[in-house]
Amino acid sequence: MKKILLFIPMYNCKDQITRVINQIDDEVQKYITEVIIINNRSTDNGEEVVKEYLDKNKFKIKISLLRNDENYGLGGSHKVAFDYALNNKFDYVMIMHGDDQGSIKDILPVLKTKEYEKHDCMLGARFMKGSKLIGYSKFRTFGNRVYNMLFTIGIRKKVYDLGSGLNMYSTKMLKSKYYKKFPDNLVFNYCMVFAVDYYKQDAKFFPISWREEDQVSNVKMFNQATKVLKLLASYVTNKKKFIKQDLRDKKIDDYTAQVIFQNKV
Repeated sequence: MKKILLFIPMYNCKDQITRVINQIDDEVQKYITEVIIINNRSTDNGEEVVKEYLDKNKFKIKISLLRNDENYGLGGSHKVAFDYALNNKFDYVMIMHGDDQGSIKDILPVLKTKEYEKHDCMLGARFMKGSKLIGYSKFRTFGNRVYNMLFTIGIRKKVYDLGSGLNMYSTKMLKSKYYKKFPDNLVFNYCMVFAVDYYKQDAKFFPISWREEDQVSNVKMFNQATKVLKLLASYVTNKKKFIKQDLRDKKIDDYTAQVIFQNKV
């Protein structure tokens, strides 16, 4: 079997994180080799919630709680996870956000049929046929569809979602670590879409369900929209320069984290 790492980014989602871990049931554990939950210096008591939950509940696979040495942002947490996957010789790394907006059940068909082996990455899409949105405003849905269209025109490939919280990457596509110079903030996933285009990697979108109930969004809509438009214009103008340059606000040599808890298998 392929070695698959499940990465769960966690930031101030103590009320949702146990629901996310609870999704890793016996069926899911058949396909996952290991789970890492990366806490990006949360200010709530999410770590204690995770420790208590893992201590009380039994899992057949190793689940580790890591704490970033600094607040790296969502993109920076991805870099910690990607490095972990490469260093530990995983074949694939899967991402599921810790705020319980997505369902891991949506990627089960991909795992069961081994569809992921045919592509460099599998990207969950909230805005394609077969997807389902719960509690997601019509305004945000419209805005996302507009940006998907603009990116489709810009890279001349169909884009159904710029950054959902349920994705899966082959570590082969990550070996050069081109992602290290991408922004550490929320636009990291957008740059991954650009990289897939630039390096001519094969991405396959699949429909997912997405809900907003008790989650707290960290996205500031207007600022985010402006950043996205600037990124797209910069990439389309000079693709090579965009991919090769350092897009971070702060240069970090190593994205490191410490294991602070592991379950008993």
